Amino acid sequence: QVQLVESGGGLVQAGGSLRLSCAVSGAPFSLHNMAWYRQAPGKEREVVATITTAFGTHHVDSVKGRFSISRDNAKNTVDLQMNSLKPEDTAVYYCRAQRSLWGREYEYWGQGTRVTVSS
Repeated sequence: QVQLVESGGGLVQAGGSLRLSCAVSGAPFSLHNMAWYRQAPGKEREVVATITTAFGTHHVDSVKGRFSISRDNAKNTVDLQMNSLKPEDTAVYYCRAQRSLWGREYEYWGQGTRVTVSS
């Protein structure tokens, strides 16, 4: 059974930093593309950053220069370093694992970790 467990959320003042981590078990981590999403109150879930199996990264414009995604295949973890946090970064952050195999798409989600940025 594939499990993704996020940690590291919390309450922080604007301008502060947090580091989120997602631990993956039950799946070959190195073969999955990983991503962080977030969902703010009353809004749809949106992608924040992605990292491929080849360690290629992408960050959405709203977090470029402030957030950084990384992965550690030895520890089966994907992290999101968040600096210069803004109140608009307040959301529940979710970890996603994705893999295509034999024409089928497989994806798995964590339960989310809440980030609250106070002004």
